[in-house]
Amino acid sequence: MISKLVLFTGALVCLSPAFASDAEAGKAKSAVCSACHGQGGISTNPMWPNIAGQQSGYLKKQLTEFRDGIRKDPLMTPIAASLTNEDIDNLSAYFASL
Repeated sequence: MISKLVLFTGALVCLSPAFASDAEAGKAKSAVCSACHGQGGISTNPMWPNIAGQQSGYLKKQLTEFRDGIRKDPLMTPIAASLTNEDIDNLSAYFASL
């Protein structure tokens, strides 16, 4: 009985709108990204990866690691430092949707 309650509660938390990503908000925040990663996440410079169509979880992990200093890059670390968890979720949803 308790395990069913735990699973049900976990499902409600995961499906809650408070945890939903907003791709449109990510699109609005993506202007800074386009300087290197190109319009719509397709880079014109081989030094910078295409991020359009990447899986959301992958993008979240990379942005979080740049922000938290786990992964370091002279360009990405300072940009990611200002991102909130919500920003990261939204940006990841936007680029994954492309």
